[in-house]
Amino acid sequence: RKVNLLTGETETVPVPCGATLASKCPPCAERARKLRMAQCQAGWHLDDEPLPDPDPPTEDAKTLVRLRADLEAVRTDAVTIHDLDQVTEVDDLISQVDAALNDLGVRGKTAPDSRDRPRRTRSTRRRQDAPDLPRLPVDRRTVGRTFTGPDGTVWRPSMFLTLTCDSYGRVNGDGTPVNPDRYDYRRAARDAIHFPKLVDRFWQNLRRAVGYDVQYFACLEPQRRLAPHLHAAMRGTIPRVLLRQVAAATYHQVWWPSCDRPVYSPDRLPVWDDRAGGYTDPDTGAALPTWEEALDAIGEDAEPTHVVRFGVQVRADGVTANSANTGRLIGYLTKYLTKSLDTCHAIATDAQRAHVDRLADALRYEPCAPMCANWLRYGVQPKNPKAGLVPGRCKGKAHRRETLGFGGRRVLVSRKWSGKTLTDHREDRKTWVREQLAVLGHTGTDDAASGRPDRVVWQLLRPGDPAAPRREHLLLRAVADRHHWRTQLDAARAAREHPGPVSATDPSIPRAA
Repeated sequence: RKVNLLTGETETVPVPCGATLASKCPPCAERARKLRMAQCQAGWHLDDEPLPDPDPPTEDAKTLVRLRADLEAVRTDAVTIHDLDQVTEVDDLISQVDAALNDLGVRGKTAPDSRDRPRRTRSTRRRQDAPDLPRLPVDRRTVGRTFTGPDGTVWRPSMFLTLTCDSYGRVNGDGTPVNPDRYDYRRAARDAIHFPKLVDRFWQNLRRAVGYDVQYFACLEPQRRLAPHLHAAMRGTIPRVLLRQVAAATYHQVWWPSCDRPVYSPDRLPVWDDRAGGYTDPDTGAALPTWEEALDAIGEDAEPTHVVRFGVQVRADGVTANSANTGRLIGYLTKYLTKSLDTCHAIATDAQRAHVDRLADALRYEPCAPMCANWLRYGVQPKNPKAGLVPGRCKGKAHRRETLGFGGRRVLVSRKWSGKTLTDHREDRKTWVREQLAVLGHTGTDDAASGRPDRVVWQLLRPGDPAAPRREHLLLRAVADRHHWRTQLDAARAAREHPGPVSATDPSIPRAA
């Protein structure tokens, strides 16, 4: 509700919900998908280096900047009254603040990280079962190489990359296992949970192998067998042999306490002790090992709890900026963004439903993070424990049926992809519409809202508010507004094609369908 404090006039302004799943709101989900498509297209074939915005300042940085401004004011007053002693003292304080700001910019904190306990280290030696990778100094460029054709045409191609997880057993054409009893659901669940870390490690290895800062726009979707499947638009070209070599040599080791054999059953679980502030054994009353103690108990010669790897299916296709295939690939890249992971492929048979149920059962008791309540099942207290934790009831996204074990973001975009955030891309689309409507004299400004914002109050209408219009009326108004806006945009386009005075009510102007 917008309230004008001068006239007392009130207006109800409908706003979109902003949902990204079509099951919640199809129009908002489709709008979000098209915005992602625009973001993908903006950074795929850049000719110059993008300049991303700097990171927002932290609260510590803001405090130091305010302190420095106050010290500068004190120094100015001291110079005015010729108090040299105070000037020297303030200069020393300013130098200390500057040093703290520099330290904050380099390490992201105002003081070194102090610990009472020694730092836990793991061996960084590569696994013997993983091939070695070339290591080159990473150049700061992000754009790919150019190639000159026989006719003198200069091309700057890019690539479309597809990666997937390893096999867990033979499957049929519909994605269901040939032998469900021999299908490794535990490894499938763990691979899905830790797949984002494997993807991050792949991009790190690829940048070191090719020698420049590779940029990407990637989307995750499941295969028919429900394994994570990654499609990525990648700027620049890299030999396919090197891509397969990097994928084969990329792995992620999970150094967690052992979680292969449960220690407690659902009818015999650890008990919370308020005095100790932790969980204890239900029979002996002994405190369970804390998360830090469980990690310390892992020996230096021990093997990791789990190792995530890519499968042998690695596909890379070259794409040029002027290719008609670019738009089709962008649509293919983002086609499942409006669906939850469990509905990307139709589940039509009983075998497919049983396959989803077995994977969901494996994910229910698999630890998803150090704070997961499932650690109690394996005799370890979660990190930062609290009362009321029950194994099998963790609220993490990885345990939900609709996520299939993937608790991260569906869209993975590198920082220097387009040099813009989603908010920047939204503003670009708004700017384009304003430029189109400017032909008809529409400035898009509201004197009450933009000229005098202190005279307008915005209030969020809560459900059940008696002043709120009926939902049917809001929907009809939204449809009418959309038709009105489309008519204005069509009139603006017609005016650009035929310069001259054009009215938005001119019957010769095409109308929205």
